[in-house]
Amino acid sequence: MTNTLIQPDDTLTLWGIIVVLASVSIYLEQRFSWASKISGAIIALVGAIILSNTGIIPTESGVYDAVWSVIIPLAIPLLLFHVNIKKIWTESGKLLALFLLSSIGTVAGTITSFFLLKDHIPYLDRIGGMISASYVGGGVNFAAMAAKFEAPGDLVSATVVADNLMMAVYFVILMLIPTIGFFRKRFTTPHIDQVEKGVTKEEGQTLAESFWKRKDISLKDIAMAIGTAFLLVIVSFKLADFIGSLIPSGDDVSGIVNLAHAIFGDQYLVLTTVTFVVLALFPSYFEKINGSQEFGTFLIYLFFVVIGIPASIPLIVQNAPLLLVFVFIIVMVNMIVSLLAGKLLKANLEDTLLASNANIGGPTTAAALAIAKGWKDLIGPILVVGTLGYIVGNYIGTVLGLWFASMM
Repeated sequence: MTNTLIQPDDTLTLWGIIVVLASVSIYLEQRFSWASKISGAIIALVGAIILSNTGIIPTESGVYDAVWSVIIPLAIPLLLFHVNIKKIWTESGKLLALFLLSSIGTVAGTITSFFLLKDHIPYLDRIGGMISASYVGGGVNFAAMAAKFEAPGDLVSATVVADNLMMAVYFVILMLIPTIGFFRKRFTTPHIDQVEKGVTKEEGQTLAESFWKRKDISLKDIAMAIGTAFLLVIVSFKLADFIGSLIPSGDDVSGIVNLAHAIFGDQYLVLTTVTFVVLALFPSYFEKINGSQEFGTFLIYLFFVVIGIPASIPLIVQNAPLLLVFVFIIVMVNMIVSLLAGKLLKANLEDTLLASNANIGGPTTAAALAIAKGWKDLIGPILVVGTLGYIVGNYIGTVLGLWFASMM
């Protein structure tokens, strides 16, 4: 729309709308059960679609570009700060193995779904890269791959709508599986048995409110979190540019060299890698920072608002049904592989479901499932293991996206 109530150069108002809409979405999600079921991400996305399609805000602005170029890169390290590599190995060995096997299910599902639908959905190579990264890590990986592959905003929005609708259905399925006798007979269920004995109870008006409990955050925490995130982004992006300049690319070089340039010169992959290395070298430093996950998650909500702005409702109606089939196939393959892996490793049903959930929905939704079912002892471990997906998701999304592009 060219004639809108808010003009593209009214940066203060547009920033205000983005931040307020994200804030309202988070508040509603944590205050009302209906909003918690819908999810704050969907509320933010739909709110942005309404504002842009009714002519209140423009579909293009430098403000939106700033979210892609600044906000998203900052969110990546912030969401990784609380990863404790040692805990992943010492406390969550079997859960970690389940998570990694479940990620293979995501890859297999994405490949299967891509070849079934590549002739029917435009830009499916890019969407496949984004979804595969997201279904191993989370929304931050989706954002990183969306920026990397430069997928059209309206198709990204349609994908998010289909993805969130699938997640709502999937979450219901995960909630129902522990109540079905077929699964109870074939898996051990120690945490479910404990809950049924009335040992574990969780409080909170909504799942979101119960998970995002109040923390002590000081001015030093804010300074350390934001300052360190900026430093990592600057160093990583400069390093990626330098490495990219050393590796040639183009039609006159081999495909392997082009792939090496795309991977080793990619800003988001270098950022993920540098953050991972720094976390391993200085774990005690990051353990002292409170609030980094909250900061990073809030920035991701800004992303959900922005990707909803360029959405064309007719295009969403046209593409979302097929995209829903696309993500449905991925989710079903992931679930089947996860259950088979759980049976093979003789894991309990709770660990198996949480590993699949951590892949498809990210660690926070897996923690929400643990909170909802009262599996108190699994909340911490699934958060630790699930955050590993933030690290490997970008690699998987990049490789699959580049491969799919060569198949289109």
